[in-house]
Amino acid sequence: MKNIISLVIVAAVVYAMAPLASADAAKGQGIYMNFCAPCHAGGIAGAPKVGDKSAWTERSLKGADAMVKNAINGYQGNSGFMPAKGGNSALTDEEVSFAVSYMLAQNR
Repeated sequence: MKNIISLVIVAAVVYAMAPLASADAAKGQGIYMNFCAPCHAGGIAGAPKVGDKSAWTERSLKGADAMVKNAINGYQGNSGFMPAKGGNSALTDEEVSFAVSYMLAQNR
């Protein structure tokens, strides 16, 4: 029962983030391909792989804003770490936000 409730909550959060994700996802695809894919395509340093819905479940519960903030500022978690802006300080906060939106859209 607990797992079903968690699944329903995750689905609701993902559904609520859909308008944000779909609008910015197209802008974020190129940023993802050029700067984020090296880690997020292969799971380097514990990065959740794009398309691995189970790896994104807990992260998605925090909401898109928290995920963008972690991507911009960096984050140390139990399963790995995210360097600030993926280690590329030349990326703008907006570009990072677009890339996160793209990755979220791929995990729906």
